[in-house]
Parts: sequence; C-alpha cells; structure tokens
Amino acid sequence: MEIVKVWSEDGAGKVVEIPADMTARDVCQLLVYKSHCLDDNAWTLVEHHPIQGLERCLEDHELVVQVQASMSSDSKFLFRKNYAKYEFFRNPLNFFPEQMVTWCQESDGSIPQSQLLQNFLNSSSCPEIQGYLYMKEPGRKSWKKLYMFLRRSGLYYSTKGTSKEPRHLQLLSDLEDSNIFTIITGRKLHNAPTDFQFCIKPSKARSDCKELKMLCAEDEQSRTCWMTAFRLLKFGIVLYQNYNAPQQRKVNLSPLSAPVRSVSENSLVAMDFSGRTGRIIDNPVEAQSAAVEEGQTWRKRGQRMNVLGSPSPLHPSSLSTVIHRTQVWFHGRIMREEAHKMMIQQGQVDGLFLLRDSQSNPKAFVLTLCHHQKIKHFQILPCEEDGQVFFSLDEAATKFTDLIHLVEFYQLNRGVLPCKLKHPCTAVAL
Repeated sequence: MEIVKVWSEDGAGKVVEIPADMTARDVCQLLVYKSHCLDDNAWTLVEHHPIQGLERCLEDHELVVQVQASMSSDSKFLFRKNYAKYEFFRNPLNFFPEQMVTWCQESDGSIPQSQLLQNFLNSSSCPEIQGYLYMKEPGRKSWKKLYMFLRRSGLYYSTKGTSKEPRHLQLLSDLEDSNIFTIITGRKLHNAPTDFQFCIKPSKARSDCKELKMLCAEDEQSRTCWMTAFRLLKFGIVLYQNYNAPQQRKVNLSPLSAPVRSVSENSLVAMDFSGRTGRIIDNPVEAQSAAVEEGQTWRKRGQRMNVLGSPSPLHPSSLSTVIHRTQVWFHGRIMREEAHKMMIQQGQVDGLFLLRDSQSNPKAFVLTLCHHQKIKHFQILPCEEDGQVFFSLDEAATKFTDLIHLVEFYQLNRGVLPCKLKHPCTAVAL
C-alpha cells in the first residue's frame, strides 16, 4: 500500500492509502464516496506542478502510484471536476477543424467526418494534425513560429516552410514517453505570443525545465485540437473504453444497487402521506413527480405565508433569500476572475455554470455560463411584487421565488440564455 495526498480547491488535503494497482478513476470514486458528493463521472485527478506552472488531468486508467513516483516534491494531486474530458467523443466536429486534419493514406485525403474518431482510434490508420505553432527556443525568451505535424510517431516541425518532405521534418517529441500539459501561469512569465500555451513534458523529467517543450497556439480551438489529438494518438482505444466504462456500469447495475452517496441521503425514502398511513414509493417516476409536487406546494405555501405576514424568523420568504447557499453551484462573493478560472479548469463545455454574488449590486446575483468555449455573465436582479421579492434574468418577464427555482427552470428551458444550464461548476471540500 502507498500513501497519496490529494488536495481540493479550497486548500484542504486528504491522505488516502491505496494499492499500487489503483487507477485514477478508482481513486476519484473513493474520494467521491468519502466526501459524499455525487459521482457523475466528471471528477478527475489533476497532476499539478506549481513551480513550473503546469497541470494535466490523469487519464482514468493511469496508475496513481506510478504517476506520483515521477512527480517532484513540490507537485501535488488536485481533486477537481472536468466536464470536457470526453467531450470530443460526443461532439468530435467541434474539436477537429477540417483544415487541421490530414491523412497519410494514398487516397485523395478526404475522410468522411463521421469516421474521424474511428481513424484516430484505429492504430493502423494514419491521421495527422497540422498547423502553425509557436515554440519557445531553448534557453531563450524568444518564440519561433513553425509549421508542425502530429503523428502517431511523434510531433515534428518543418525546417522549410510547410514542407512535409522527410528531409525537412525534425522530431520534436515522441508521444509514448511524454505527457501533454496546460501552462497555467499566463503569457507574461514565458513572454508567450498568445494566451493559449501548452507543453510536452517527458514522463521521467521531474523538474528540469530544459526538457520541457513549450508551445503556443493561435487560439483556444487549435490548442484544444492539438491536445486532444495528442491524447487520442497516445492512448487510442483505451480512451474510448474509459469513456464507455461508466455507461456500461450503469447498464449492469440493478435498480437496487444505486451508487452510494452518503449515509444521510441513503436513509431517506420517498413517502406518500395522502392516505391514512404512510406508504413508501418504490416507483422512481412516481417518487420524482411526488418530489416536484411537494416543491410546488412548498412554494405556494411560502407565498401564502408571506401574504399572512408570518412572524417566524425562518418563514419561506426569508428562507428564499438564503436557501441557494446550500447548493453546489453557488459560490458566494467570488470575483469575476475567480469564476473565469474555475470555468476554464472544469472544461468550458456548453452549459457549465455557477452563480455568485454581484460585485456591483449587493442585492443582485450573477449567473456565469459557458457557451461555445466563451464565458458569459448574466445579472440576476431582485424585483418586488405585492410585497414579495422575486428574482429575474430577463427584466421581470420571468420571475422566480428563489434562485433554486430559477436554476431548475433554466436547466429545462433555454429562455433568454444561449443554452440550458447543464453542468454545475463545483468546488468540493475534501
């Protein structure tokens, strides 16, 4: 057994004892179980190197003890969500711009887009990513713009323009003994030409910066393309098996073996008290509709009590102004920059969202939402009607008694937003 320490985003650490053959996915499930959070297959272990300013998500099948052995003393594992880990399997066309993908086959080079991923996963085919990247010159502050090619055999650059001739190709890095990292220190530290930096680090290099291959893309889409293709070409079909494993497990689970979340949650059952005696509701569909009905009753009761002017210090009208603080998507008084950072770390997929207190208006809130890899902010303003406070995103056209109600609505309806709310941006305390 080995000792591994994992850190959460709030700076808390948890020590776990694990066997040498335990994978990153297994460790995540163990931490999900210990921390009583919902296992939605988006949790990841992040290999974080603060001095070099690098991080990467471990692949689900990687052995944590092995990875730890190659890390330097200042490095650590973080426990974090990343909704984008397998997003390319769901929307491959968003990840691979047509002009960046070519094929080495003798054919005319045109591969149907539907077969794009099959060709990456099939070890006998020869997909290739091509395009300009900036490379930091070793030992210097300057960056050089070069035409590069990523193949199964490694990352190459051309010594003569965009020439693919073997005599003009120089191997920059192989894939087998390297990992790809995002550079998180910002462009100033390395004097980078753009914000879209990444780096290829030999697996065995602990802290020697000279062995790092520092690269920089023109935009977010091309950086994502290079990094995704690197993972696909390195790990191949194993990534697809990792992606499918949770779905397979869901199919094999009987309805009674639902994932364990927490003792308190599992001790609760849906009950029907409409008759003389209570009845446990076994049918999950009926249980869900009962829960929805109860929620609606609670809101109506809240409105009625508000009209009656209930003297209780925790009557629903005052409860509605604080109840959102119990939700995983609410982050209180964080700054816009901190919200941006969290969204980027958790994958920038469509529908990733969080709510926070407004910095400019103490009575308002802000919805931060990701759409098409852009992060947008929408102000939620309070409005009063018949003595009751409501919350609205669209200048009181649609009003909600509390923020939970608002989030539930926009999870089902797009309304004025560019997309529905789908993935809560969560910071878990270990």
